[in-house]
Amino acid sequence: MAYQYEDYDVAVIGAGHAGCEAALSCARLGLKTIMFTVSIESIALMPCNPNIGGSSKGHLVREIDALGGQMGKTIDATFIQSKMLNRSKGPAVHSLRAQADKHDYTDHMRRVVENQENLTVKQAEIVDFTTEEKDGKKRITGVVTHTGGIYPCKAAILATGVYLKARCLCGESITYTGPNGLQAANALSEALKRLGIRLVRFKTGTPARIDRRTIDFSKMEEQFGDERIVPFSFTTDPESIQKEQVSCWLTYTNEKTHQIIRDNLDRSPLYAGVIEGVGPRYCPSIEDKVVKFADKSRHQVFIEPEGNYTNEMYVGGMSSSLPEDVQFRMYRSVPGLEHAQIVRHAYAIEYDCIPAVQLKASLEFKAIDGLFSGGQFNGSSGYEEAAAQGLMAGINAAMKIKGRDPVILKRSEAYIGVLIDDLITKETHEPYRMMTSRAEYRLILRQDNADLRLTPIGHEVGLIDDERYEKLLEKEKMIREEIRRLEHTTIGGSKEVQDFLEKHGSTPLKTAVSMAELIRRPELSYETLLPLDAGRKKLPEDVIVQVDINIKYQGYIDRQMRQVEQFRKMEDKKIPEDLDYSDIKSLRTEACQKLTAIRPHSIGQASRISGVSPADISVLMIYLEQYKRKKHMKETV
Repeated sequence: MAYQYEDYDVAVIGAGHAGCEAALSCARLGLKTIMFTVSIESIALMPCNPNIGGSSKGHLVREIDALGGQMGKTIDATFIQSKMLNRSKGPAVHSLRAQADKHDYTDHMRRVVENQENLTVKQAEIVDFTTEEKDGKKRITGVVTHTGGIYPCKAAILATGVYLKARCLCGESITYTGPNGLQAANALSEALKRLGIRLVRFKTGTPARIDRRTIDFSKMEEQFGDERIVPFSFTTDPESIQKEQVSCWLTYTNEKTHQIIRDNLDRSPLYAGVIEGVGPRYCPSIEDKVVKFADKSRHQVFIEPEGNYTNEMYVGGMSSSLPEDVQFRMYRSVPGLEHAQIVRHAYAIEYDCIPAVQLKASLEFKAIDGLFSGGQFNGSSGYEEAAAQGLMAGINAAMKIKGRDPVILKRSEAYIGVLIDDLITKETHEPYRMMTSRAEYRLILRQDNADLRLTPIGHEVGLIDDERYEKLLEKEKMIREEIRRLEHTTIGGSKEVQDFLEKHGSTPLKTAVSMAELIRRPELSYETLLPLDAGRKKLPEDVIVQVDINIKYQGYIDRQMRQVEQFRKMEDKKIPEDLDYSDIKSLRTEACQKLTAIRPHSIGQASRISGVSPADISVLMIYLEQYKRKKHMKETV
């Protein structure tokens, strides 16, 4: 029997990484928020890999933190190994990655959400929505639980992850559950279809977990964390997280492994046609790797601890949906795993999600007022991508309720901007994964400057307090002043200087140069030049990093900023929401169909739609000029 519960401003459906960030952002912005989950135990669950960050994903975590999100703080409190990836390359691709104690991570995030003011956590399955018609458009007015409870709300955020109509596959065995045997959400998909939302099936998977006591680590390569640990959160004191770290281990598959897989492909749901959903291109199962990369004699396998107080070890690189008996032989063919005991078998999971082209840049559905969406439900993969979308969906739900403009990050402002723009513009046919190569302006979108780029936005939104913002302004001031000092501090060719340069493999000076010019030399750096820089004050480490990078890469940064300026001109050319593309006679049919379906908010976004050519963009720009002139004439008459 239906009954009405108390009113809320925002209802968040799902309590994974997207749901937690969405709910926390709304509650911290003063909105009465409720977060629903099919299981309290699934709050911020890490059902697959036990780590946060990695290539490009580390950028996302830093950006979440810079805007006022939670993920960075939680991993700083619960990591067991930390490593900066790509140190041998330029700073644009440096990415922090940390192994989590996954149980501690979940417990920590659960404590945060349960103790957040304005936030209620509720274990219940949402099965439907209440709506009303307003100006010919549906508007969300509430959510409905499986027991008939109606929770009126002004906005709802879908953060259902991989739970909608989920089913797990292990060979011929199929269980209709979410990850780790948790309850699936089976009714909401039909409610979404009734609202006119288009759903698709995607697939992801996870490898087996094995008992540490049955592994022979002597046959593997030990992988250590960094000697000096760098935090994810800009608010974490680096000294507070310097601690002893656990080791990870590297081994490899071999021809015997591959033959076991090839002999049993007919029993794999992936190759037997049982799996309907499309899997992630950049995180394939071991069956996929063996088939698609048949020329490779081995594949990397990372053995990673799941936590400090468990013997479960994650077998990274060997996700699978093969039957249990095949898995047993397959894993035991790997060096060091000859006697491995499987604690949890690998499985694939299928679930309902959406093509995100149905969303605005604010992550609100175009056709349904007040309904927002974030996370894997939007067709992405990964904890970090999910958390980033959840944060932005939460912020924009709050902005809508408060009557403020949505926060839309440009591709030139953040990896989060690239992520969301790609999802809503390019219809993905597989789970989307963030990569540094997707960001055109990655030299200025580094993880080290995420606070300088985004904390002012977080402060304007209301998620960054005045104290943290003032610290940022002081940091900016120190960077400016130190760069100015180095540009105006000259150094001559004394014997001491020439000997120093020779020692560091650098060309001797013929005339006096500035300290900044020396820093630009590839073999030198701000830190290296300390003995020659008598007037230097002691500065915080994060300030030193910015000074060094901004001086050393100034020419490249200036060039990219000019490119950004051109990009902004295209982004600033807005397209009316109600524009009828069929009125544009010179537009090709395919372009007209794509533009009508996606309804881009700017010329810049329109130019990134597959099937819309540069010629179509020229036609559209000419039409918009005429459109604006006609509209202006009508308004002045």
